[in-house]
Amino acid sequence: MSVWQLVAVGLVMLLGLVGVLVPGVPGQAIVWAAVLWWALTDMTPTAWGVLIGATALLLVNQALKPVLPPRRPAESGAPRRTLMIGGVAGIVGFFVVPVVGGIAGFVGAIYGAERLRLGSRGAGWTSVRSVMRATGYAVLVELFACLLVAGAWVGALIWG
Repeated sequence: MSVWQLVAVGLVMLLGLVGVLVPGVPGQAIVWAAVLWWALTDMTPTAWGVLIGATALLLVNQALKPVLPPRRPAESGAPRRTLMIGGVAGIVGFFVVPVVGGIAGFVGAIYGAERLRLGSRGAGWTSVRSVMRATGYAVLVELFACLLVAGAWVGALIWG
């Protein structure tokens, strides 16, 4: 597979990760499609293993959706920008501090944005709890699953 194709797969995967944060965009399906594209053009056992693992993980994520609270961002009282800031920080955090950084970045950025917006520590934490109840858990679980897939892809490129 050429370098340009790998860059294109990576950009599609990044588009899918951002798509998880935008209501109505099938981010999870876009991430899976990027892995499928890579596996169909790479044709190595590692690529197929990543595709199988990604498929299983994203299917488990789909099965968990009915258990998680539905996405209702309007009920949280926080602006949509707060969730976007949290999502971008989660994506960056995942790759800066593998795995754990995704969760810490997501929740920490939501807290930081809400504390700045509301002006106090207590109001910031109250807003974080409200955001997580209204939409954060569903977004965090889906984003984390997609980040694990992206991380497996990057790992396969580096060590595979």
